[in-house]
Amino acid sequence: MPATTPAPTHPDRDAEQAVIDHAYACLAAMRARTEAAMNVSDNAAQEVDSAIARAHLRQRLRSLDVDVDGLSFGRLDTEDHERWYVGRRHVEDERGEPVVVDWRADVSTPFYRATPADALGLLRRRRFMMTGHRIDDLYDEVFDDPDSVHAARHGGIPDPLLVELERSRTGEMRDIVATIAAEQDVVIRSELDTCLIVQGGPGTGKTAVGLHRAAFLLYEHRERLDKEGVLVVGPNPVFLRYISQVLPSLGEAATRQTTIERLVSGSAYRVRAVDEPGRARLLGDARLAEVLRRALRATVRAPEDDIAFTTDWGRVTLRATEVAEAIDDITARSVSHATGRTALRARLERLAWQRHFELRGEDAAPADRFERALRASAGFQAALTKIWPATSGPVLAKRVLTNRAALAAAADGVLTADEQALLRRRGVTKLADEQWSLGELVVLDEAEALASGVSRTYGHIVADEAQDLSAMALRALARRCPSRSMTILGDLAQATEPAAQESWADAIGHLGSPATARLEELALGYRVPAPIMDFANQLLPSVAPNVQAAGSVREVGRAPRLIAGDAAASLPPVVGELAEAWHSVGIIAPEPLHPALGAALSDADIAFAAGLQAGTGETVTLLTPPEAKGLEFDAVVVIEPTAFVADDPIAGGRLLYIALTRAVQELAILHALPLPTVLGTVS
Repeated sequence: MPATTPAPTHPDRDAEQAVIDHAYACLAAMRARTEAAMNVSDNAAQEVDSAIARAHLRQRLRSLDVDVDGLSFGRLDTEDHERWYVGRRHVEDERGEPVVVDWRADVSTPFYRATPADALGLLRRRRFMMTGHRIDDLYDEVFDDPDSVHAARHGGIPDPLLVELERSRTGEMRDIVATIAAEQDVVIRSELDTCLIVQGGPGTGKTAVGLHRAAFLLYEHRERLDKEGVLVVGPNPVFLRYISQVLPSLGEAATRQTTIERLVSGSAYRVRAVDEPGRARLLGDARLAEVLRRALRATVRAPEDDIAFTTDWGRVTLRATEVAEAIDDITARSVSHATGRTALRARLERLAWQRHFELRGEDAAPADRFERALRASAGFQAALTKIWPATSGPVLAKRVLTNRAALAAAADGVLTADEQALLRRRGVTKLADEQWSLGELVVLDEAEALASGVSRTYGHIVADEAQDLSAMALRALARRCPSRSMTILGDLAQATEPAAQESWADAIGHLGSPATARLEELALGYRVPAPIMDFANQLLPSVAPNVQAAGSVREVGRAPRLIAGDAAASLPPVVGELAEAWHSVGIIAPEPLHPALGAALSDADIAFAAGLQAGTGETVTLLTPPEAKGLEFDAVVVIEPTAFVADDPIAGGRLLYIALTRAVQELAILHALPLPTVLGTVS
């Protein structure tokens, strides 16, 4: 049946607006009650109890933001004659009766998954189109009347979704709770104890799906995840700024958002060097974990002879065989080096007291006094240090990276001589002055885990653009999530880092091969219009032949504009035109061209943000493809496609693929060189 356009104003709009107004009033009352409870907690008798109560109340208060737009975005009428309003928050009236049910509640599931073939107990699904607190229009799907379902859709896609996709982009990502598709909802509502790998092409919503899964899990497992925490890892600070408001808009603010660099460097170190691709690839290789383990194990040396030391109660001798046996028992437990050293000290203290008791019998000192005195014994401490010296992650990493002999011994049979030479670099005297690269800091993180254990773990981790994480970086994430409750998001066609992943099966292995691991693919794109997506997909057979090309629900859109000529000269008028029409314009170009392009924009008095300043308020942003990963702009200008692929057709082709798929409305391509032959078709 041909698509029809609903009437501009639904006859029930005013009645539904009254319901929405009532919901906002109830939300305000809930907030007022919470604020009153916080005031009462100030006068609690027990200070600790008061602090705990206030922490819970503050968290609840954050979730009761009355300024939230689109508080309810739909209504469900069931076959059992129940009516539910679905929205971004749970809202109840003064009697505790639900006015709006949270989108994450079980009762809301049919809002996303009901179809004419399986209505899931619904008679009607009503969708609200809203601006702020106001309903603009309504769209009904009556499931015993298939014509009404088709009338509210174009090409199988609900009108509200198409309208949302056509909205102008701001500098921040929006939540998608009103427009979650069925395939996305399946991923979002996956069980907590699942290591979920989500492969999705540009515009398939994988980032939004990952963030909404985090929000769903926080709702379903509040007590556990409030205690254990949720970590979101993004590719760069620009991306984190872009997604920063999604979870707060859903009432969830208790998550940590970071990059892999910040995660592994902590506050002690920062990236001061950049590796050439071959060394970066080697630093990301999982074999480095074995090299570090061997290097650390080599510092533990069982004594060849019996060891003796003086105590306040006389001389004690420990047999070399029993010390060696203690070392073997402890190393078999796979504990951290520091934990192992503590365990060995305790074991030797017990052995020493037993030897003392054998010699002194009833005159022996009490065990606790003897062991305390032993810890103060210089001889005992010297013996312990000689057997099992203390060390740290930075010291271990530096030894492996800068000490020829230590590396050769630890890497024998693991790395070739050429690989060892590539890995090794010159060190400096002071550890604080080391020029660590990002790859080295990931290695240091592994070393620190071996030496001292993992200091902070999380109940769930979301990692976006994970195709660019090395094996060692994936290990760093896995260590921080013992349950392997993870959402790993990425697109292998956009893998561009030297140590990036080429296979999700390999990535699962680097995460520890959890039994709960599952791969889901999102094949339907919602962001990029079909003419642009089809143009970019021409690259896939050559740069990512095993990746399924994403389609687009936005069948209608502007074809890419190809503009021949000098980029610097052509750029200002093109950008000026696009900036007049759209809220956000991205210019994506190879880094060597940025100075000339920036100068051309400045000469034309066009204000722009560059690189890491993206998303700070300017309409126009100049970026490289890696900086643009995960971002979207109303309009994008891609500069000189052939320059991307000149040195490396595959890696460069993937960078170009990223650049071409950032636009949600309009794409222009400026080029002086002939286009790559694979981009010869504009449909």
